[in-house]
Amino acid sequence: MKRLIPSPSLSFALFIVWLLLNQSLDAATLLAALILAIAVPLLTEGLRPAAVRMRRPGVALRLSFVVTFDMLKSAYDVARLLLTRRTSRIASKFVQIPLDMRDPNGLAVLAMVMCLTPGTAWGEVSFDRSTLLIHVFDVDDEAAFVALIKQRYERPLMEIFES
Repeated sequence: MKRLIPSPSLSFALFIVWLLLNQSLDAATLLAALILAIAVPLLTEGLRPAAVRMRRPGVALRLSFVVTFDMLKSAYDVARLLLTRRTSRIASKFVQIPLDMRDPNGLAVLAMVMCLTPGTAWGEVSFDRSTLLIHVFDVDDEAAFVALIKQRYERPLMEIFES
């Protein structure tokens, strides 16, 4: 069964989303949902990182609150800067962050956090996963920004995925 449905939760989600998108329970829609629920996880299995083993759910919950707070604060800060500063006074730049984390699932979560937080965008990760390139909308102190990312995101992610 695991060979046919490598990711049951993904298959279930795809099945439900297809039904919701089509707003129908007729036989053709159910068949299409079933085919997608089986085919998509099989075709994308190689794209997913290794199986997730979350070791510290309490840390994960705390991290979700930190990320939510940071996203809201960043949205406010970006809006304030756009409304009050001239473009020439916004210190937009790429920042390189040395990484201690190597787990592909942790890096995937870090990528999501960086992409969802207003004012930051994931640039690239080096082939050996030792350095992360982030574009930051406004940063004056690069060292402080690097320390913030490592303390607030990388360290908890390492506890969750690598401990």
